[in-house]
Amino acid sequence: MNGCSHVFWLFGLSGAGKSTLADALSHDLFSEHGEKVLRLDGDRLRSGLSSGLGFSDADRTENLRRAAQVARLGIESGLVVVAAFITPQIIQRGAIESIIGTSSVSFIYVDADLATCQRRDVKGLYAGAAKGAVKQMTGVSARFEPPLTPPALWLQTGSEDAEQSFGKLKLFVRQKLERLAALPRR
Repeated sequence: MNGCSHVFWLFGLSGAGKSTLADALSHDLFSEHGEKVLRLDGDRLRSGLSSGLGFSDADRTENLRRAAQVARLGIESGLVVVAAFITPQIIQRGAIESIIGTSSVSFIYVDADLATCQRRDVKGLYAGAAKGAVKQMTGVSARFEPPLTPPALWLQTGSEDAEQSFGKLKLFVRQKLERLAALPRR
């Protein structure tokens, strides 16, 4: 398994559990398996590389394009990339796949209904959206498009606990990396 490059792209609403799962996966891959991991998420990119972008559809698309380019550089450097971004539109996920390459990215839908995400609201974004302070809130005033075709993995984080979801994610990732390791090198 060691030394394989692949992008695991977790997407879903704010509060669905993407960052929690991505953090746990990154830690597991590094500490338990010695994998070199690049961890990407919206907050980290928006504090630097994408600091000048807002939350319009065009700015979200540009943020995701930049993230996909960084992810591609990561796999070209031999890293396992764990990315966690809302990635609200199907067309954005298609563009990401075009940049990274279909065989190099696995999309993982972290699915929790809006009411569950609003209850979790760790960052206070949904509360801010309710007061009008947060504009373009995905799932509230900005659209989120669920996948039309099944993603590589669909985690039901609204109905299962974090441990169950992480167990499924960890198993999926390990199996994917083991399959990649078994392929002949070019």
